[in-house]
Amino acid sequence: MAGYIETFRAVVYPWHCDHQGHMTTMHYVGMFDAAFWHLLSAFGFTRSYLAEREAGFFDVRDVIDYKAEQPVGSLVMIESGIVRVGTTSVTGLHRMLNAETRQVAAVSERTSVFFDLKRREKRPIPDDMRGRMEAAAAVRP
Repeated sequence: MAGYIETFRAVVYPWHCDHQGHMTTMHYVGMFDAAFWHLLSAFGFTRSYLAEREAGFFDVRDVIDYKAEQPVGSLVMIESGIVRVGTTSVTGLHRMLNAETRQVAAVSERTSVFFDLKRREKRPIPDDMRGRMEAAAAVRP
């Protein structure tokens, strides 16, 4: 797997919007969070894989650039890819697009650390998983 993959689709409903008539920040964050979990799952970090190992990920950095308003009724999609892989962390890049116009609505770069849920500390990403992610780590905004 190389480049971007589709990780999320939604419609912007009225409850996603603020008093100014466009999707509000809290919903961008939620959609990008869902996309990041789909990206991790695509590389093998499924819910069952993580549960069996009592492992997870926690976010340490999240940067979002908002590019274009998304009003009620907009169809949005997110494409995601791997930017960097470290010993214990992975950075994903996510582009939210208006599915109708293909205009970029927002871009998120998120870094998350592989985490031992029992010990409550970071741990190395397993070699096989890290190798798959490193092979795909080539996306740019």
